[in-house]
Amino acid sequence: MRVYRVTAAAGFVCAVLLVVNSARRAGFLPENALTHAIAPFGALTGLLAITGIYLLIRGTAGSLGLVGYVLNSAGLAGAFAIEYILHFVFPYLGGGTVTGLLAGGTGRAFLVTSIVLLAGVLAFSAAAIRSGAMPVVGIVLYAVGMVPGSLRNAVPLPVYLLGLVVAGAGVAWMAARLWSAQEEVVAPSSGRGVPSTRSTAA
Repeated sequence: MRVYRVTAAAGFVCAVLLVVNSARRAGFLPENALTHAIAPFGALTGLLAITGIYLLIRGTAGSLGLVGYVLNSAGLAGAFAIEYILHFVFPYLGGGTVTGLLAGGTGRAFLVTSIVLLAGVLAFSAAAIRSGAMPVVGIVLYAVGMVPGSLRNAVPLPVYLLGLVVAGAGVAWMAARLWSAQEEVVAPSSGRGVPSTRSTAA
């Protein structure tokens, strides 16, 4: 299925963006219009990547996989919105206005998004491991990295940034599995079926 290649490519882009964003926040890359403009798209490409992963594992991931996918997707969509606000809205507001927003409903919405994302990551990762269709190391890296990556305001900045890098490595690992899954799909005219995903896990 071509969708595997498209979502795998999104996963590779996501991994790169997570590393770039971390390097920018850590001071290794400059803060400029380009690095700010691309920052929110780490979450968006991640959403595309986990969609491809879910399509690959859904046959064996069960209800937990569906719940994890829905929560993980909602969390990443929320994270994209948060990053967009942080980079394209808050900079144009006064400091007092931003503080007031974060102390009220906006701050609570950010917190709910973090909780949903964390719950989704853990549920989705558990289902992906149980499915046997994805590399376990890649899943574990994603889950371990996204724990602090989901809690940007609750952990020290270095821990948050390191978590994003670790999560990026996990996404790239799983994206490589998605890319290879495209090659395993056999045309119906060949008379051969699609191989079981359990037999191809790394």
